[in-house]
Amino acid sequence: MRLLLDTNAYSALMRGHPEVARFVRSADRIYVPAPVVGELLFGFRGGDRFQWNKDQLNAFLAAGPVEFVPTDQTVCDRYALVLQQLKAKGRPIPTNDIWVAAHALALGADLLSLDQHFGAVDGLSWVCP
Repeated sequence: MRLLLDTNAYSALMRGHPEVARFVRSADRIYVPAPVVGELLFGFRGGDRFQWNKDQLNAFLAAGPVEFVPTDQTVCDRYALVLQQLKAKGRPIPTNDIWVAAHALALGADLLSLDQHFGAVDGLSWVCP
C-alpha cells in the first residue's frame, strides 16, 4: 500500500496511536506532502520544543520508505479539479486539505487522515483509523 499522511495522521503516529501505526507499518511507501510539512513546522514553532520536533520530523522523512512530496504541475491540476468538484457540491474543506488530497490523487496513494471531510473528495482513497 502507498500511503500519504495528513498532518493529523503524522501527529497521531508520533503520539503512538495504535491504528495509525498499524497503517503506517503496513505501507510499502509513505508520502508526506509539502503542505503537511508546512503545517507541522507551523505547529512546532508555536510550541516549546521546536528543534526536537523538527529533528523528529527530519528523521522520519529520512527513513527508508518515506518520501517528501513537493507540489508539481500534476498536483496543481488535481488541486483545481478537487476545488471545482467541492465548489459544485457546496462542500468546502480547508485549503491545505485540498492540497493534501491533490497530492494523494496525483500519486494514486491512500490518504491517511482523521478528518471526515475528505469523504467529500471524489475519487480519493481515504482511510480513517
